Amino acid sequence: MILVTGGTGLVGAHLLYFLLNEGQKVRAIHRSNSNLEAVKQVFSYYTETPDTFFNQIDWVEANLIDIPALTNAFKGIDYVYHVAAYVSFDPKNFQKLKKSNIEGTANIVNLSLQFEVKKLCHVSSIATFGSEGNKEINEQMHWNPDADNNVYAISKYGAEMEVWRGTQEGLDAVIINPGVILGSGFWIKGTGVLFDKVYKGLSYYTTGGMGFVDVVDVVKIAIELMKSTIKNECFILISENESYKQLLSNIAIAFNKTPPKKELKPWMLDLAWRFDFLKSSLNFGKQMLFKSTAKAIVIKKHYNNNKIKEALHYDFIPLAKTIETITKNYKKAHMGHLK
Repeated sequence: MILVTGGTGLVGAHLLYFLLNEGQKVRAIHRSNSNLEAVKQVFSYYTETPDTFFNQIDWVEANLIDIPALTNAFKGIDYVYHVAAYVSFDPKNFQKLKKSNIEGTANIVNLSLQFEVKKLCHVSSIATFGSEGNKEINEQMHWNPDADNNVYAISKYGAEMEVWRGTQEGLDAVIINPGVILGSGFWIKGTGVLFDKVYKGLSYYTTGGMGFVDVVDVVKIAIELMKSTIKNECFILISENESYKQLLSNIAIAFNKTPPKKELKPWMLDLAWRFDFLKSSLNFGKQMLFKSTAKAIVIKKHYNNNKIKEALHYDFIPLAKTIETITKNYKKAHMGHLK
């Protein structure tokens, strides 16, 4: 049987569908406040009978630091996809990030060793790779602890160290490091918000750029790696490197909307995050823009995906096709509410 953590998130939900579609027996961990209906929503993009697939999942309520509940979830498990993670760029949440992402991953690794799991796939992030100036980033780039790393990246790097520690103790594992993941569903959080904002009208763009990848590529590669003899390796997963301006413009065009035309300059963002911090400090709302985010979205980063392409002979979904699919599913999900 296969265990999936984070099954109610974007990657986890899509992963569950593809595993079930192969006829695999799957158990998934969820928290008490998880939105299981969102999983059905994702399934509906692939099948007309989402309930049929959903009802095949053995759901177990647990969180990553609840060892007794996790122990129960691991019984009879052969393979583990560790997708769950707490995502925040707020320095105030650093302890929560360490607790969930580092300690939680340590628990998954320890139980995988205890139950003699055959293989673990850990979903990390390209945020854990260092960069040297304007050089293209690959798997040989090393983490720089002296760099101005954001709290999320620090916690994900710590999680990877727990996985590598597990491999030293006899666990077979692979780590995948996706870029910004684009996929259908979860329109009010993650990258789903991006499509929602563009549809409703987004006027501004930033000068930065990043590596982007389709959620379908992420889950297909994860499954292929788990079936392969590859172990104790990490892989960058990106389809294309693209500027934020071009990405937003392409999404807007797909929606038949006007592309953003106003550039948010670095000094504007610097003022914006400071104002947002002050506003939240005075209890006038939750801080949404952070110093690390404001800095990151004006930097152009380029990532190399050759290692995974050569290892699996894999062809990524073109970014244009990804955008076409997501905008179509956005309209489907909001049918009757769109103007």
